[in-house]
Amino acid sequence: MIYKEVPVQVEGSADYARLQVYIQDTPHDGSLKIEKRPMIIICPGGGYERTSFREGEPIALHFLSKGYHACVLRYSVAPVRFPVQVLEVGQAFRTLRQHADEWNVDMDRIVVQGSSAGGHLAACYGVFWNQDFLLSPLGVKAEEIKPKGIMLSYPVITSDPAYAHMGSFENLLGEDCGGKAEQAAIEKLVMETTPPCFIWHTMEDAVVPVENSLMMTAALRKAGIPAELHIFPEGEHGLSLASPIVERANGAGVQAECAQWIDLADAWLERLFA
Repeated sequence: MIYKEVPVQVEGSADYARLQVYIQDTPHDGSLKIEKRPMIIICPGGGYERTSFREGEPIALHFLSKGYHACVLRYSVAPVRFPVQVLEVGQAFRTLRQHADEWNVDMDRIVVQGSSAGGHLAACYGVFWNQDFLLSPLGVKAEEIKPKGIMLSYPVITSDPAYAHMGSFENLLGEDCGGKAEQAAIEKLVMETTPPCFIWHTMEDAVVPVENSLMMTAALRKAGIPAELHIFPEGEHGLSLASPIVERANGAGVQAECAQWIDLADAWLERLFA
């Protein structure tokens, strides 16, 4: 395996914004049928005030075990504001394309995964990937940075005060976000060009209510976008893999029945990449 940290910088980026890249060795000596591998871009959560370790490398290592390349985007957080973070995802695509031959990346099979606020970022990219505000600064064509799919773990989606995680919107848009929050309410932005989505959540989530995922799924259905949704009855927010691998120091963060989400996601990816 090759591990690299590559700066991901656009106008307004924090100096720490970077891509942690995990590349599978892929020899071309006839010993493997595989020539290029799909890539999973992982956007950890953290309310747009930090990026979680538990929702980064542990998830990357899982996808590596399935034969994919993976990378963790340590995107800019508050006080850096929208749309810098979305541009950084686009810049990650540019970086992968620049190294596609060297790293044996299949650019037609790139999926963006995100958890919590990182799920909001992944979903943002899913609705904005072909918009001029993203393409012009990056100097790319839409097809060069098009995602194959989006995977969302207990995502922040809506700005509806009844269900919103307002801390994420305030960190992303500014404390006085007011009406601006609606501009980043994903359920109102889904369109026919949004890629297929895999989503999971828990009914007990007291931080980001399950209605966020329900509203996202309803918007996808209305737009005719393939979507797979799994809702588990129990489990706190921020479970990541929900297995002992990501158990918190205080013993929280493990929910056995939720741990199967990653197997369901693996099966979804196999169908998506087929």
